[in-house]
Amino acid sequence: MTVQKPYRLLLYYMYVPIESPEGFAKQHLKLCKSLELKGRILVAKEGINGTVSGTVENTEQYMKIMKADERFADMVFKVDEVEQHAFKKMHVRPRTEIVTLNLEDDVNPNEVTGAYLEPKEFYEAMQQQDTVVIDARNDYEYDIGHFRGAIRPDIEAFRDLPDWIRENNEILEGKKILTYCTGGIRCEKFSGWLVQEGYQDVSQLHGGIITYGKDPEVQGELWDGQCYVFDDRITVPINNKEHVVVGKDYFTGEPCERYINCANPECDKRFMATKENEDKYLRSCSHECRVHPDNLYVIEHELSEEGMNERIKMIEKEQTANMN
Repeated sequence: MTVQKPYRLLLYYMYVPIESPEGFAKQHLKLCKSLELKGRILVAKEGINGTVSGTVENTEQYMKIMKADERFADMVFKVDEVEQHAFKKMHVRPRTEIVTLNLEDDVNPNEVTGAYLEPKEFYEAMQQQDTVVIDARNDYEYDIGHFRGAIRPDIEAFRDLPDWIRENNEILEGKKILTYCTGGIRCEKFSGWLVQEGYQDVSQLHGGIITYGKDPEVQGELWDGQCYVFDDRITVPINNKEHVVVGKDYFTGEPCERYINCANPECDKRFMATKENEDKYLRSCSHECRVHPDNLYVIEHELSEEGMNERIKMIEKEQTANMN
């Protein structure tokens, strides 16, 4: 018998007009705090995009309150059971967009968006000829997990995706285009933008990767690696039939599915590293970051200047040996 975990994580979004994002955000924060929820919610005139965690009882109450508002009556909540809060604080912030594309002519997904494909339909479509699958997420999200054969746009932020597509238009010409993202929200705009750009056959994974992994029929098949998520879990499994590791350690290239942030707060680069290599390289992506005066790893471990210099010399010695 499966024991229910004490907490839940809710992932949701909805493109729906909200007249005063600032006023809504202020009131909504009070609601979330009254229910002892933690998470991150963005509110804009175009809609709402949120991820929150809380007890089973409180998340159930939150969903009921949201659905009682006629604007959110059709809201779809993706629900994960978790052992504890997946966030440290509760934030509700007004924004210009709930996902940032910064387009001159913005896309309203309620007016134009790619065709929705349910998980089984997407699974079958991925295997058809003359089809390209575009990952609509950032490069570091792709690197730890993606659909088999999907194209990796070389972008660090979603807003850079349209420019990348225009620069690499030849890969899409004459093709059936499939796109996907974590929960579906980015694909709503991106697929709509593709349609506006004149592409004829554009489809998106309805509900995103999270829904695909939970589907009882496909069970996440054809997904390799883990799925990056924007909460304290960092990654979650998707493929329930087989697990293929695609992530690589930043320093050695060995299989790895552990993300960390560079200890230099001015850098804060995300990269994958084993615990052993995190310690060996002072949780730093470069020599410059290792010797940065505000290196958090050095501060946390109270490394003396002498001790730090010894470890840096060992790294340099090893790197020189590898070059030879």
